[in-house]
Amino acid sequence: MRALFVGGLIDNSELDLDGKEPPRHYPPETGSGQSRYRLHAVGRGNGGVACAIYGAPDSDPDEVLRISDERGYPRRFDTELQRVD
Repeated sequence: MRALFVGGLIDNSELDLDGKEPPRHYPPETGSGQSRYRLHAVGRGNGGVACAIYGAPDSDPDEVLRISDERGYPRRFDTELQRVD
């Protein structure tokens, strides 16, 4: 699955994630108390998760979804995003 990032230092970046389900935060474990990106939505397809949308710390969930739609992430992965609350 592809992890896609909205906002913060790694805005508009992406990387591959292993596993069947994306972690709730990225990076999953820092141990430093540093704010992490939070999972806002997933796009399912081909029997699993095709993409995971992460927003920067303190980002508005609606804004993260708006930006990801504007960037065409759902279309790119041929999926509809499902919000994660």
